[in-house]
Amino acid sequence: MAASTPPKGTESRRIAAIDIGSNSIRQIVADVSTGGGIQVVDEMKAAPRLASGLAESGLLDEDAVTRAVEAIARMATLARQLGAERVEAVATSAVRDAANGDDFVHRVERDTGLRVRVLDGEEEARLSFRSALAHFELGSGRAVVADIGGGSLELVLSVDGVIERIASLPLGAVRLTERFLSDGSTRPKLLRALRREVRAQLRPHLPVRDWRGAPLIGSGGTFTNLAGLYLTRQGIFTARSVHAARVPRGDVEHLLEMLHSMTPDERREVEGLNSDRADIIVAGLAVIAEVMARLEARDVQVSRYGIREGILLEAARVRPVIADPGEARERSVRELAERSHYEVPHATNVQRLALRLFDSLGARLGAVAPERALLADAALLHDVGYHISYDRHHKHSYHLIVHAELLGVQPADQIVIANVARYHRGSPPKKKHRNYGALDRELRRSVRRLSAILRIADGFDRGHTGAVKSLRVRWLQRAIRITPEASDPRSSLRLECWGAHRKSALLAKLAGVPVEIVAPDGSVLSSEDTDSNAE
Repeated sequence: MAASTPPKGTESRRIAAIDIGSNSIRQIVADVSTGGGIQVVDEMKAAPRLASGLAESGLLDEDAVTRAVEAIARMATLARQLGAERVEAVATSAVRDAANGDDFVHRVERDTGLRVRVLDGEEEARLSFRSALAHFELGSGRAVVADIGGGSLELVLSVDGVIERIASLPLGAVRLTERFLSDGSTRPKLLRALRREVRAQLRPHLPVRDWRGAPLIGSGGTFTNLAGLYLTRQGIFTARSVHAARVPRGDVEHLLEMLHSMTPDERREVEGLNSDRADIIVAGLAVIAEVMARLEARDVQVSRYGIREGILLEAARVRPVIADPGEARERSVRELAERSHYEVPHATNVQRLALRLFDSLGARLGAVAPERALLADAALLHDVGYHISYDRHHKHSYHLIVHAELLGVQPADQIVIANVARYHRGSPPKKKHRNYGALDRELRRSVRRLSAILRIADGFDRGHTGAVKSLRVRWLQRAIRITPEASDPRSSLRLECWGAHRKSALLAKLAGVPVEIVAPDGSVLSSEDTDSNAE
């Protein structure tokens, strides 16, 4: 439901939401439309770790309280300076569990003017679910939404987008770290004890018979750091957001084992991990691993949206709406193209021709069905860098796509789309290019075959006139023969055939046979007679 720009024709309100968690305090200031669109204006974060020492003393630490109040005051000032008409502040596990939680709430109101609403576990879970409902396809079947904070784990079990069961358990990353791993120990015995405790508390609340294999969606800092670690291991350093990343269960276990074997200081040097979480990440990942094991989940899909976004939607009185399958993705891609003043006829023509080539050649090139959607998006966006510079527009297209907020697009997919657009012209993909060479092997293969197809499709609209109506493609033993059909029977398609021919070398290399472009007059242009670095 969140959008990079509010939906046209709707009014919006500027609202700030502050989530006072057990580990960190986060603020988001955003324009929220009546249709539920969220356009982020600014964000701020602090990590006073209110839950520190709480399990032992039952009280919020005075130094942590001071740091928290100072951070909230800064956030309130920023929100007001940005013109927020409402500033909503909520507190979760640490404040509701502490004997001096009321004193903290009064101090915040005295020093900042904000009234803090202390959420119970069920309210916290409902806000997380409201946000997930708007960003993921939860309208059909069973799903589990999990939010891990510093003090607690919230679980929402839903059926067809309707909540069936809610559980709030004292399984937060800070709480479990202080109980089992407070000295930064790497002893396997302590981690096993922690996992046994999590397993025992989950058992009554996650009925396996009904929920085995249900999709799992996770929000909160533990999940987003898990995604960051996983994407970094894949060589994806440039993704703007970890939203919608899928992390396989096996990788969760491998990362947990790896990080547990390190000291907190060693973890702070691990790429993809926020150093502020180095001492609590092991406990958090252990909770994720046990939830996945209980559900027998193949993977977990990570949400960058959580309680704060739920607060925004609640404050704007936006009713929860189940996300339409694929609608968020299509809208995000189209809006990026429109903001970049793309040439609609050319982009849609190239997309149509690219998909025709994919349907004819993709399977034999090793492509899988989901790559078709990646090619479609890359084709639509391949020239968005034009409005920055013509000479390097392919590289500008790459950067615009990488840094765009494309809802419904997994980070790995976004990187593939950006790279395919990047290589629609100029030199083919090379390992010495960091944007390509750092990717894992399967992603590189996907980029190569999709960009090989896009290059030829773009060549067939070299004049941006839509002169090619369709393509006839035959993969023969000695060559791939591509014959264009003209929109105007009188057209020679000379320019278009030349354009496709100039860009055919990469496809020929991947296929292992020459690519022959057959003009309407019967003349043939072979990839063997062209430069592999053609524009």
